[in-house]
Amino acid sequence: MNFWMDIALEELHKTLSKIDVLIINDEEARQLSKEYSLVRAAEKIQSMGPDYLIIKKGEHGALLFHGKSVFSAPALPLEEVFDPTGAGDTFAGGFMGYIAKTGDTSFANMKRAIIFGSAM
Repeated sequence: MNFWMDIALEELHKTLSKIDVLIINDEEARQLSKEYSLVRAAEKIQSMGPDYLIIKKGEHGALLFHGKSVFSAPALPLEEVFDPTGAGDTFAGGFMGYIAKTGDTSFANMKRAIIFGSAM
């Protein structure tokens, strides 16, 4: 995402206006919104188009935003981390797989999907 923000921001904004769900990490949210506060960043990013915004916070879990509703999910604490490469992609795959399986895009089900993705 950082790459697209750096070289094609206008095209990225056009794309964001057409999507329903965006999953990004906290660094990307801050860069895209130019806000340090993730709550303010979420407001700005949602105004760009996405109905649902998920901000991944690595070992600190994830935040789900939908309008003025916010859900915070902790990460599963691990005693030892071997290699976090692909952890965000695994989270996104688990999240999207859960939504695809249930066919339910309500806020309540999105919260369950975040927990499912976090457990992956």
